[in-house]
Formats: sequence, structure tokens, C-alpha cells
Amino acid sequence: MDSETILKVKFRALGCRLDESTLRLWAAVEARSLGRGGISAVARVSGLSRTTIHAGLRELEGSGSTKRIAHELSAGRIRSSGAGRKRLTEKDPRLKQALEALLDPITRGDPQSPLRWTCKSTTKLAAALNAGGHRVSQRTVCELLKEMDYSLQSTRKTREGAQHPDRDAQFKHIARLVKRFQREAQPVISVDTKKKELIGDFANGGCEWQPKGKPEQVRTYDFIDRNLGKVAPYGVYDIAANEGWVSVGIDHDTAQFATQSIRYWWQQMGSRMYPRAKRLLITADCGGSNGNRVRLWKVELQKLADEMGMDLRVCHFPPGTSKWNKIEHRMFCHITKNWRGRPLSSRRIVVNLIGRTTTAEGLRIKAKLDTKRYPLKVQVSNEALAAVAIYPDKFHGEWNYTIKNRDRA
Repeated sequence: MDSETILKVKFRALGCRLDESTLRLWAAVEARSLGRGGISAVARVSGLSRTTIHAGLRELEGSGSTKRIAHELSAGRIRSSGAGRKRLTEKDPRLKQALEALLDPITRGDPQSPLRWTCKSTTKLAAALNAGGHRVSQRTVCELLKEMDYSLQSTRKTREGAQHPDRDAQFKHIARLVKRFQREAQPVISVDTKKKELIGDFANGGCEWQPKGKPEQVRTYDFIDRNLGKVAPYGVYDIAANEGWVSVGIDHDTAQFATQSIRYWWQQMGSRMYPRAKRLLITADCGGSNGNRVRLWKVELQKLADEMGMDLRVCHFPPGTSKWNKIEHRMFCHITKNWRGRPLSSRRIVVNLIGRTTTAEGLRIKAKLDTKRYPLKVQVSNEALAAVAIYPDKFHGEWNYTIKNRDRA
């Protein structure tokens, strides 16, 4: 049996069992034992390149190589310390930041999921990053998006009806304003109402650890409990501080309730975080209690601006795009995950579960039960609306406007 045949037998027996480091060293040992022509013979049999076999020989012949190799093998290392290509994020520390900046104005989240969706293809993102001086491939963009908890856009709950022609322009307008306010150390909040929750022993989606064979017993039908009713959590999320406030209301979700929740946030959290604030940017949906057409919303914001002694800048997301609101995929989704599989049997439990919601990124939430009554169908006269010191922006003034503090105005 010639030497190459013996090598083939050895390689078939050991090749699939050896990692990269030990296979390289085995090939080097065999090549050195064969003498002249050994490197070529081992390369033909194993399929390893001659460069790899030469690297193994250098490792064997290097000064102190035996001790070093033994140490690296005992430590479980495959490559030498510092070997291999550096990750692009190490060579280009601002790569992730640049990718996030490209995605931020046009991302949205599902309230039931911590993932965010993006409508831009990875090929276009890679091209935009390369144009900005970041050398990156489309495959690397895919890997970075997974690391940053992005997912491909789902076909579930994405149909928005007719899209406004200035929809994307409004997203970019909001993104620019948010960055400007943050540069100037002025507060920026995202507000919205989470879906109303039934109070009582009702089924709640998801699973939770329980003793085997002893699941939580809940009602079969979701008929409202007349004594406990529902709660309406209204959230205020501080985008820069990654902090939030939730008012758990027991009455109607009205514009008065919405502005009262912002007032609570400012009194309990915002005023301490931003003692020198002169302006507040509010990003909100176009519908609901904080809709851009709701007269009471603007009247109540005027009262709030006068109380806080600052101007309130308001930006509404275009109709049908509520899932782009930051509060949806940075706060509400984590609240939903925190109480999955648990019946919300009392209002106190709801407040406690919201207040104990945290994330690895440091999200902190305060919650309070709001027992005030907020009547429906509050009429706002033309005179009351005319008294609001509202200044529409040049770009879509119906979506973007400032309500000034009347003392300063």
C-alpha cells in the first residue's frame, strides 16, 4: 500500500472528526513525515490548500510552538489568538448607527411582537451604506438586521388602505424634528392608547410556567364583568430616556384623559429629567383621543401648555400608519409580553404588571390607576377653539403644528 493510499485511509477516518486547528496540524505532521513532495501529496488527498499546510508547518516549527499549541488546544481555541478577519462592526464602529439611521424613519412594530418591520430591501440598504462610505455587502446587512431585532415585513396586519402621497415625507419630517429636539436636549415623547383590557378571570394570550397539570382556570366566554369592567392604558414614552408612563383609566378614552396622562408624566418623570425644557415634541396617531381633528385635544393641550409654561410641538403620523409610532414597538409590546398567559383579575394587578415591565436595554415604566371620570361628547365651541394659540407648520399644517404657551405667545 503506497503512502497516498495510507493518507486517504487516515483522512477518511479522521477528517470529519477534527476541527480546523487540529486538521491543519495533522496535515503538517503527515507532510513533514513524508519528506519531499509530502505537502503536495497531503493537499491532493485532503483537499486542503498548500497555504494551509504551510501555516501548520510554521506553527510546528515556531519558537515555543509546542507549549503554545498545547495551551490553545486545552483552552478550546481553533484559531490562534487574534487570527481571522475582524467583524465589520469592529473595523467600522459607526456601521450599525448608520444602518439604524437609514431605517428609523420608516420602521414599524407589531404591538404583539418585539420585532420591527422594515419596507426597504437589504440590497438598497447595502447600496445606501456603500454610498455613505461604509463598505458592506447585502449578506452582512441581513446579519446586522437580525442582530438588531429586525424582521422581514409580515403579511399580517399590514394592509393600510389608500396611502397618502406625502406619507414617507411625513415620516422623514418627524425624524428630522426628533433629532433636532434631542440635539437641543428638549423632551420628545410618543403617546398612544393601548387596547382596552377586560378585568377579571379572562383568558390572556400566551403561555406561562405553571405546575404540571394545573393550568390557570379562566372563563370560557369573554363577556364583560359589570363590576370590574375594562381599563384603558394610555402610554407616554420618552424616546431618549427609554422611560415610560402609563395611566390606567377606568372610564372613557377621551382627549381629556390623554392630556391628563401627559400631565401626569410631566409631573412624575419629565420635569425631573428635563428641568430646563422650553419645548416638548409630541408624536401621536391621527385618530383616537389624540387625533389631529379632535377639537378637545387641541383645547386641552392649550391648557397643558399654559400650565407647563412651554410650547408643545405636535406631529401626527399619517392615517393608517399607527404601527410606526415608537411607543408601539418600544413599550407596549413589552407590556403585552410581561402579562402573557395571566388573567388580569384586578386593576391593581394591571398596574403592578405594567410597572414591573423591564427590558435588557433598560426600559423603565411607571404606572398609576386613574379613577377620574371623563365624559363623552364634550362640545368645543368655535370661540374656544379660536382661543387656542395654534401655529400650523408650512408642511401639512393639519399634521404638524405648535401650540404655544399663551403667556409667551
